[in-house]
Amino acid sequence: MTPDTILEILGFTVGLLYLWWEYHADPKVWLASVVMPMISMWIYYSRGLYADFGINIYYLLIAVYGFISWTRGTSGTHRSPRPITHARAGVWAGAACAMLLLWGLIWWILVSFTDSTVPVADAFTTALSIVGLWMLARKYAEQWLVWFVVDIVCSGLYLYKGLGFYCILYAIYTVIALLGYRKWLRMMKAQPQG
Repeated sequence: MTPDTILEILGFTVGLLYLWWEYHADPKVWLASVVMPMISMWIYYSRGLYADFGINIYYLLIAVYGFISWTRGTSGTHRSPRPITHARAGVWAGAACAMLLLWGLIWWILVSFTDSTVPVADAFTTALSIVGLWMLARKYAEQWLVWFVVDIVCSGLYLYKGLGFYCILYAIYTVIALLGYRKWLRMMKAQPQG
């Protein structure tokens, strides 16, 4: 077994833990958000997925923000854990604009400065993942819908790039994204109303 295969299996395992904790809205998801990017950065760079490599730097930084956001939660004199909420129309509009701008910028960077063979798909999943992770850090239930789209595209992209374990992982993520969305909606209804 090669070192890359071992790292891919380890990343797959941490990815499953991440998914379990995200599904249950457990703040431990942010621990996995530190470990998995460190593994994934090596794998993505070695396979020429440069935007996926770059986003993992963002993942490390947003993991700190997400942990603080989830555990310190809402502002005010009495801090309580952040509740699950819906993303309002303004959030969606801002997220869509940010995603399109990031997609164009990342696509241009990949075409101009790398030998990427999949600049459009790599830039798309990276831009949408940036938005999705920010939505997760803000605990919007609809972050699961964003991940559903990312996961479908990533499954195909990783299959194309020969990353079998990651292809399987993201195929599982695709199914769990729909289940996670339903679970978070139930959890949102059950949480105490402020």
